[in-house]
This record gives sequence, C-alpha cells and structure tokens, in this order.
Amino acid sequence: MNMTNTQRIQWRYVQSGSMDPAMNMAVDEAIMTAHSEGKVPPTLRFYAWEPASLSIGYFQKAEEEVAFEELRKRGFGFVRRPTGGRAVLHDQELTYSLIVSEDYPNMPKGVTEAYRVLSEGLLLGFRALGLQAEMVNLASESEKAKYAAAAGSAVCFDSPSWYELVVEGKKVAGSAQTRQKGVVLQHGSILLDLDIDALFDVLRFPSERVKERMKRSFPDKAVAINELLRAASRQEVKLPEVESAFRQGFAEAMQVELVPGVITEEEQQLAAQLAKEKYSSEAYLFRR
Repeated sequence: MNMTNTQRIQWRYVQSGSMDPAMNMAVDEAIMTAHSEGKVPPTLRFYAWEPASLSIGYFQKAEEEVAFEELRKRGFGFVRRPTGGRAVLHDQELTYSLIVSEDYPNMPKGVTEAYRVLSEGLLLGFRALGLQAEMVNLASESEKAKYAAAAGSAVCFDSPSWYELVVEGKKVAGSAQTRQKGVVLQHGSILLDLDIDALFDVLRFPSERVKERMKRSFPDKAVAINELLRAASRQEVKLPEVESAFRQGFAEAMQVELVPGVITEEEQQLAAQLAKEKYSSEAYLFRR
C-alpha cells in the first residue's frame, strides 16, 4: 500500500484505559463482532489492567497451571483469553489489540504471515523508543533448536513464536491471535517492567527445582523496555511515551491513519454481556 498520508485508510484508535480482566477480553471480542458486521472500522486499542491480572491461553488447563492461592494472596485478577498461547502476567505493561478483516488489502491468508504483518507495528514502536528490535524468523531449523528448551514452559515470554520480536536476543513482546467471523484479532503485551518473582509464584511447576531452574534462565530469554534502557544508562519511559511510540509504529507499518475514537454504545453493551456470561463464568475459566 503506497499511499500518501492524505489517501491513507482510516482505522479507529481507542485508548480505553484500565479495566478488569473479564471486561478487557470482552471488549476485544465485542469489537471483533462489530467489525465483522461492518459497524466499525479496523481498530487498534491500547489498554491496561485493574487489578494486575494473569491471563492464560484458550487451550491451557487452569487448575494444572495456575497457583490460585498465590494469585488471590497477591490480589491479582484472572481470565482465559479467546486466543491461544501461554500465561501472561499483565501488570506494568501496555496491552494492545488489533482487529481487522481477514480480507483486508494485503492481509496474508496464513496465520503465521498475518502475524508477521501485524507485528511490524511492534517492531517500529520499539525502534521509535530507540531500541534495536528485530523480527526473528524461527522457521529455520537452527533458530528452532536454539529455543527448543523453552517449549514445555507455561510462561508466554519463555517461549517464542514463529516470528518473534527480540532485542539483544531476548523476547520483548508476547502476542497471540485468533480468527472468528472472518475477522483477525491479535493482541499482546508490551512490557515496561517485569516482576519475575510474581510471575513464577502464580504458576504451577512440576517441582520447586524445575521452577527455580526456569526462573533463573528466564532473564536470558525475556526482557522489559525499562530494563533495556537502564542497562544502556538511558532514562526510563512512562506509559504515555510508550503509547505514542507504538501508535506511530502501527500507523506506519499498516500505512493507515489512526483516528481517535471510542467504544460504541452497542460494543459496550455486548462487552458487558460477554464479561458477565462468558469471561467471568467458571465454565469458561476452568474449561478442559
């Protein structure tokens, strides 16, 4: 899409602030539904979590993988995402979601290639913050072997996807994708800071020894933005600066104009219903 700024397709840009975990997932799904019905344009949403929350992938087994006693002790929320992938602790981060039709111009049909296209905005966002991010293609045997040791982990940032965003060889963003009703939803975490102790304490492991071993190796595999900046003797960043960098990154990558907007009344009503009936229900949270 080689368009000038005046010709760029307009997407909606929503900053929805902090919500509880059920509502965050419900809003993403409500936007998907509204977009599939042609009621809203493609949407980029930035959001945060109140309280800090653990989300698990759609196919994970909650009772086997989550230490609920520790989760309650820390006052963290809990939700199951509609997307796959592994556990993510949403705390000191910017969370994004991208909702766009599968038949959008130049959108690859394959999940892996679509992930690469949609993640280009993340790459440019990190670079706008002065970080030398790269997108690593793990399709090669040598790259797969390098990361194979992380394959059994329940932790999202411990386990790279086919295309992974890395800085200095460490994962800097965790994303997941689903497709429903002809629409792609990709959402993910952009870490400003990371509490490794909290993350490992709210997850179950086969043994204390395994937990400690994985925890020790984790800083070699994943890193947060401010940790990278501190290591480079640079000033830490706050959320508004990060939002600005990634808004710029996504607009440039998708060659679109991001027009500030809000969640519509209809989307809000559907989200409230989904939050109550689906994302807060034990049947969904503890599905097998």
